[in-house]
Amino acid sequence: MSAELRDIAVTVALEARDLVVKGRAAARVTTTKSSDADIVTQMDTAAEELIRARLAELRPGDGVLGEEGDTTESSTGITSVVDPIDGTVNYLYGLPYFAVSIAAVSGTPTTGEWTSEAAAVAAGTGTVWAAARGLGATRDGETIRRDSVPDLSTTLVGTGFGYVAERREAQAATVARLIGSVRDIRRIGSAAIDLCMTGDGTLDAYYERGLNAWDLAAGVLVASEAGMRVGNLSGGAPDEGITVVAGDRVWDAFTGLLTSAGADLPW
Repeated sequence: MSAELRDIAVTVALEARDLVVKGRAAARVTTTKSSDADIVTQMDTAAEELIRARLAELRPGDGVLGEEGDTTESSTGITSVVDPIDGTVNYLYGLPYFAVSIAAVSGTPTTGEWTSEAAAVAAGTGTVWAAARGLGATRDGETIRRDSVPDLSTTLVGTGFGYVAERREAQAATVARLIGSVRDIRRIGSAAIDLCMTGDGTLDAYYERGLNAWDLAAGVLVASEAGMRVGNLSGGAPDEGITVVAGDRVWDAFTGLLTSAGADLPW
């Protein structure tokens, strides 16, 4: 089942990525959400419409939870969690670090009680990451596996910032407290890509606050199936509070550093 769900997710994610890549030159902001920086383009909407239509053909009865549309309830126990363009600001500016992210999850994603069964993340760079629970993860069809990670002092850390100015200021203060204890910090602009990059070794660790299910559901499966540990600072599953990815060997040191830097303090 997981392999079938993964293959469907890859197929649909590639179709949606082709749509948004072809439409990038004409992309325009149609609305904003939490702030003027939190934008939606007509291509976000078009891509989600395509994804929903194709999933209805290939997996009738599955639910859909998408960033830009209403939730469709599941009659099969499987819900596709969809971000039609993760990294819309990058997309609008012509930066290739955006992605179509699709995860097939069991459980109830609207209540936070869910498990990723399969995932596909198709990036504007041309890279495609995929995973199926218990079956490993791939990048462009090649198996990825993190068998070792560097010491914390030479760990390259990815993170992201929110769209509200006050939150970005708080997140920047956390980065300032972290940066002297790790190799460096990278802010790529797409949580889905960041998460997948921890799986293929482009990044060594990652953390971010305020992610929604559609931001993280696919990427955390790729990371975990590639051998990385994912969770929050209290030992639970990654969630909107904070999502953390690191290797087992440095997990305690990294989460301790995040805690001392105030990564989970109230905004």
